[in-house]
Amino acid sequence: MALAGGCALAAQAQSLTELHETAKRYDAAYLAAQAQYQANLAKAEQARAGLLPSAALAATANFSDLDSSVDTQDKNYNNQTLQLSASQPLYRPANRLAHEQARKSLEAAEAQLEAASQELVVRSAQAYFDVLAAQDSLAFVQAQKAAVSEQLAAAKRNFEVGTATITDTREAQARFDQTVAQEIAADNELRVKRLALDQLVGRTGVNPWRLASGVTLPALEPAELGRWLERAETAHPQVRQASTGLEVAKLETAKAQAGHLPTLDAVAQYLAARTPSSASSLPPYLRNKTASIGVQFNLPLFAGYATQNRIKETLALEDKARNDLDAARRGVAQATRAAYYGVVSGQGQVKALEAAVASSQSALEATQLGYQVGVRINLDVLNAQSQLFQTKASLAKARYDLLVGGLKLKQAGGVLQGEDLQAVNAALMP
Repeated sequence: MALAGGCALAAQAQSLTELHETAKRYDAAYLAAQAQYQANLAKAEQARAGLLPSAALAATANFSDLDSSVDTQDKNYNNQTLQLSASQPLYRPANRLAHEQARKSLEAAEAQLEAASQELVVRSAQAYFDVLAAQDSLAFVQAQKAAVSEQLAAAKRNFEVGTATITDTREAQARFDQTVAQEIAADNELRVKRLALDQLVGRTGVNPWRLASGVTLPALEPAELGRWLERAETAHPQVRQASTGLEVAKLETAKAQAGHLPTLDAVAQYLAARTPSSASSLPPYLRNKTASIGVQFNLPLFAGYATQNRIKETLALEDKARNDLDAARRGVAQATRAAYYGVVSGQGQVKALEAAVASSQSALEATQLGYQVGVRINLDVLNAQSQLFQTKASLAKARYDLLVGGLKLKQAGGVLQGEDLQAVNAALMP
């Protein structure tokens, strides 16, 4: 029965990649980014309509009742018209530039969607490892509580037999009460982190995989900061979006300058009309059909300086887009440096804490031996126990932070993909 229960628990556990795929189908922010991209895709197709032919069909029908003082006979009559018209732009520079703008805007929308995808990868990993860190913190506090409980029982026995003072008992009781308070706080923290992960993936009772024992964390590749900065300057979605924004602004200036240029369209029209006749020698109604085809030329001469001021506006917006691009590059470079040094620092911190755990374990064993022979007091043992469990909790969190930091570095460099979670997921086990 115990084996079956353990298998069922493992079957309910979810890997990091599985929960990320679930989040892609549920997270509102990511789904909103996808919807925005689809809207931009349709908007780009709208701009293409300015280069394609257009056609329209119009029809009218009127009924008239004539009451004249000259003619003693009232007249009732009706007329109908049907018109089919079509046009094809031959030379419209503004329409062509608008189509190029739409294509560039679509590239910016793709970069925006990619940024949302990378953000979801980081948020999924952060929420996932927050739960694991909270679980470890609660487990270490509970282990410390058990150790303090044993120390409290030993202090009470020693006091009863007269080999220890009441001070040892009270110190152990105070440490036990403090650990109980820490356990309550750790349990509440775990509940909060679980709720955050459940909200991200749209599930309840998510059970993440654990970090495998003795696993080697992924190394930093490439190891040089310069190569990360080179990647970020060209590949980061924010830089690409700002660069595309500058190109769109330049096209907007060219489109404003096209306001001085002429336009030429090919036009065609077919008109069919049925109207009443005014002559008695003719039939009551006449039917006329007219077809025409030709070209239409238009040359703007003066628009109240609207075109000139529009050009000034677009030139100022072009300067703004250029400054936005510079700001994006600087911001991405700064974020990349911060993420890189965070990973390097995290690697050093993990190594230092691994050594600290071994040292704290040795210190606890030595303190316990000293307490047994009478050269150490009960408080020394309690302090050594507390130091050991706190160091273990810090080491566990440092490992999780290092894994998330590696993903954040790739995000800062603009190269983070969903496949990068597979390397992190390989360090986990049910």
